[in-house]
This record gives sequence, C-alpha cells and structure tokens, in this order.
Amino acid sequence: MSNSRIKCGVAGVGSLGQHHARIYASLAGAELTGIFETNDARAAEICAQHGCRRFDTLAQLGEACEAVSVVVPTDRHAEVALPLLERGCHLLIEKPLCASLEEAEQVLAAAQRRRCLVQVGHVEHFNPVMSYLEKHTGRPQYITTERLAPYQTRGTEVGVVLDLMIHDIGIVLALVKSPIRKIDSVGICVLSKTEDIANARIEFENGCVANLSASRMSLKKNREIRVFQDNAYLSLDFMNQKGHLVKKSDIIAYGLKLKVGLAKAGDASSIPVHDIPIEKGEPLAIELAHFIESVRGARQPKVGGALGKSALEVAITVTDQIRRAGSRT
Repeated sequence: MSNSRIKCGVAGVGSLGQHHARIYASLAGAELTGIFETNDARAAEICAQHGCRRFDTLAQLGEACEAVSVVVPTDRHAEVALPLLERGCHLLIEKPLCASLEEAEQVLAAAQRRRCLVQVGHVEHFNPVMSYLEKHTGRPQYITTERLAPYQTRGTEVGVVLDLMIHDIGIVLALVKSPIRKIDSVGICVLSKTEDIANARIEFENGCVANLSASRMSLKKNREIRVFQDNAYLSLDFMNQKGHLVKKSDIIAYGLKLKVGLAKAGDASSIPVHDIPIEKGEPLAIELAHFIESVRGARQPKVGGALGKSALEVAITVTDQIRRAGSRT
C-alpha cells in the first residue's frame, strides 16, 4: 500500500465513537472519509466538526473506506462488521469482539475470506503501562486486577465481565502466555439484568494464578494491576499511568541489614520502592495509529482476532458460571 493517507470511517459516533472520529481526523496517515450513525443530531455534529460525510448505509461507508472502526453496542458488532468486511474493509472492532463465540467466528471467517485485517479494541494493550509490563514481566506467579466504574446505562447490553473485566482478561492472557487450567467465578446483579459486580480466579497450567475483580457499581474509577513474580513486585495504575516496583534484591538487602542491626524490623522505609518511569500517552490514539500502520503495511495487528476471540471465550466462561450460580439461588 502506498504512503497516501488511509481512508477511514467510523460506524457509530456515540460517547466512544466520537473519539475515534476525532483521532482519525488528526492522524497524519489517515483521512476521516465519513461516518455511519443512526442519530441525526449526533451525525450532523460530528460531520460539522470534522468536515466529513455521513453515509446512509454501511454498504456506502464500506465502499468509500479502506479501514473502519466499529463502535456500536456489543450485541450489534456482527451485524455491522459483516457487511463492511464483504466490501473489503479492514476493521477495528471495539472490545469485546462480539457478544457470542458464534458471531465472533462468523466475523473472523469473513475477514479471512476477504483477506481483511481485524483488530480488536482492547485499548489497554496500547496504554504505556502495558508497554512497561510487557518489557518487565518475566514469569508472573500471582496477578490481581481491579477495574471499577460508576454505574451508567451505556454498556449494560452486556454484563460487567464483557463490559469491563474483559480488558483485564486480555491483559492477563498476554502476560502469562499459558493455557488455562481452571476458572472459578462469582458475581451479582444489582441494577442490571446481567452481573454488575464480578470476580474471577483463573489458574494457568504454568502455575500462575490471576484474581480479577470488576464492578460498575463503584463511586470511583479505578484500573489497577499487581504482578508478583520471583524477582519483583509491580503495582501499576492504568488510569493515571504510574506505578511502583519492589525488587527482590532490595528485600534481600533489607534482610541482611536486619541481621547486622542496620535496620529495625517493621521499618518498611528501609526497602526501596522505585517509581516506574512511564511516558504518558493517549492509549486510543496509540491504538488507532497502530491500526492504520497495520493496514498500510498489511501486517497482523498487536491485538488481532485470535487474542480477541480468546479473551471473549474466557469472558463467556466467567459469565456462564455466574449465571448458572444465580439460577440455583
């Protein structure tokens, strides 16, 4: 593909899709050709902001664009993605890939048939925090994640596992790189018909255990991960893009100081806690730039259909366990 700008579109310019449109309009290698949006007022607003065209049908959007972001509710991902793939569009589909494994398989089969790239919008994989984790995580032995958000009606077409926890499922799968041995899950519905609070304990074949918690009933937002491995403990904050590190070598040195009387038991200040240097950036902008370069270079994206489908499979297993437990009460 030439160095000319990639013609991009966005299907669905709601609270998240508007940012896809904003970023495509500003990326040097992209051209925001147009949008598909059923809400007249929102469509007019976005087109006025960015000087792009509103297409009446997905077919028209697909004919005009090389790459399209699918940013509609999860239960509509397949019905929007399939006609775009039939017109040869490369797609960035917001997470989760689809609402069911059957739909995900249909989408990925259509992409393979038409030789189209599919990137799944697991945006945290493009957070600078994840870049640090990928470089400094060796063999994790225990991982905890916490993802909290205040309640809002958007996204409640699926439960909190497919809405929020799936981010951390994708992160853990990428870091541990081992088959799963066992999953145990709990969750409850509070305001939605689906689970609003959930916890999943995932055991991997290599011995690592991950404990994932998610809630959309919180008064505050929080997106944190803690990784324990044989040489260090890492605690990172995805939202504020910061964290700290405790090295095993420093703990050993502290133990030696205790032995010779140079430190007092319980004096945690004697153990160095290192702030992690993270160069901050907008994850969505990094993600879309990667998508455009993947399309331009005709290469598989970092978060392709395979990882998207694996994360979906785990999320559906967690959801099914929660629903089966609920049906017995």
